[in-house]
Amino acid sequence: MSMIKLYGNTDSGHAYKVRNFLLLGGLPHDYCWIDLSLPRNQRPAEFIQASQFGEVPVMVYQGQAYCQSNAILIYLSQKTRRFSGKTPQESQQILEWLSWESNRIGFSLPNLRSSLHFDKQPPIVLNYLSERMGSDLMCLEKFLAGRDYLVGNQLTIADISCSAYLFWLDHVGIHEHHYPHIQAWLDRMRAHPNWLHPDKVMVKAS
Repeated sequence: MSMIKLYGNTDSGHAYKVRNFLLLGGLPHDYCWIDLSLPRNQRPAEFIQASQFGEVPVMVYQGQAYCQSNAILIYLSQKTRRFSGKTPQESQQILEWLSWESNRIGFSLPNLRSSLHFDKQPPIVLNYLSERMGSDLMCLEKFLAGRDYLVGNQLTIADISCSAYLFWLDHVGIHEHHYPHIQAWLDRMRAHPNWLHPDKVMVKAS
């Protein structure tokens, strides 16, 4: 693949999903940090033009812009044949996990994190998000018992997607050791060559 440009932000686990894929896959790319505190019409013109929804991540490849993290993961996996299912059944399971992530972990943890640190919310909202987060973590914890990865016996985009925000569990006061199967799963990802923590790869270049 020729050079890829990825737009992201320090606090976007959704953008981290895509950068993690690119790093783990050893795919050359240019990471462009976007200041999301700016009004949308004040962000860089090239980003405004590329971003259909005004959000990160946005990936530009061969002049074509791609939006929405899980859709980008599917495209990259199909294009590169990396981190994909080995069988039609596994491919279907990957799609199911990506859909689950977008409505569960990809909703509960970032919203709880934002409500605690950036856009403070009343206790009733925090309680709702905390309960939802706990339910999501227990779902993963039970499923990962006796498994190394979510689908099959190797890392796929299902793992890359569902794990992205979980490397920030400490930001919402949750310790990995309370969920030993999740912790072991995250450790397996951390052990992969080229893996880097989002705090290192999503920040603005100095």
